[in-house]
Amino acid sequence: MENPDLQKIVADAESSLSDVSNKPQWEQTKATFLGPNGSLTQFAKGIGAVAKEDRPAFGKALNQAKGIVESLFQNRLTAIEEIEDLKALGDKIDPTLPSVSSLQGGLHPLTKTRRKIISIFRKIGFTVAEATEVETEWFCFDALNTPDDHPARDEQDTLFFPPNSKWANIQRKKDESYLLRTHTSSVQIRTMLREKPPLRVIAPGRCFRRDTVDATHSANFHQTEGLFIDHKVTVRDLKGVLDFFLRELFGEKVETRLRPSFFPFTEPSFEVDLKVPDLGKLSNKWIEIMGCGMVDPKVLGLVDIDPEEWTGFAFGLGIERVTMLLHGIDDIRHFYQNDQRFLSQFSSQV
Repeated sequence: MENPDLQKIVADAESSLSDVSNKPQWEQTKATFLGPNGSLTQFAKGIGAVAKEDRPAFGKALNQAKGIVESLFQNRLTAIEEIEDLKALGDKIDPTLPSVSSLQGGLHPLTKTRRKIISIFRKIGFTVAEATEVETEWFCFDALNTPDDHPARDEQDTLFFPPNSKWANIQRKKDESYLLRTHTSSVQIRTMLREKPPLRVIAPGRCFRRDTVDATHSANFHQTEGLFIDHKVTVRDLKGVLDFFLRELFGEKVETRLRPSFFPFTEPSFEVDLKVPDLGKLSNKWIEIMGCGMVDPKVLGLVDIDPEEWTGFAFGLGIERVTMLLHGIDDIRHFYQNDQRFLSQFSSQV
């Protein structure tokens, strides 16, 4: 920019801005140079008197000068706004202090546990199956050999839908009872009806029961259930699979034992206990962790699998229960309160 008149306008603008300390002064000074009657605007109107061959150079110099002046005014406005912000904050706030860091996002602890469980079972050939959370009474109870008078079928324990409930994606059969599934065993039934053995399947998912919410109970919870169907499967196979799973989950020092129990869909049935040296208050104590058993031949018959040819085992555990043991959590409600102080503790964990 070699035009002396433009150089003077730029120098005058810079000099005038040095005395500007507030927005009204800034706006007035800006009008002096860039307004309709400003010096730079008036200078631009003189392009008509410039020789035709000199107009490109004149226009280029004018644009350069205008860019410099606009930049000077913008920088001064930014400085004025910063000063005004500091005054508004007052003496008690120091804006030079580092800001509070934002919360780091991460997977929910239940999601991490679920993924870890799936990863372990995939190592030994299990696949993942999923199905609807709205189930029929047949899939949730009848197909699992659950008697009509079993307490689980009572409305005090299970969330049934009203008889006239309708869904856009479900063609409801007449007199069929619908409910929110109480376990993911119904997924195993659907899998056995859809696929032929041999089968190795786990079914993680959300379940619902009419429970009073407290430190160890929730009306909405998560389970992982597993099913293994093949020729000549025995309790030894069941014990071997579960021992491998629990060692992968809790470490090589874990001890396990089976205790006789009862479930309508397995015979014999067992509760699985474990003992681990590094579980805080529960270290080196026998703790119930899951249920299991050999699939009842009646259940196999209900899904058209010949119990004379095929045998198998099933198991199930609560994802919340496992997560609480792994991380020393003593209240299941923490998982559902969306408290960032709690959840942020797991955001950096792999």
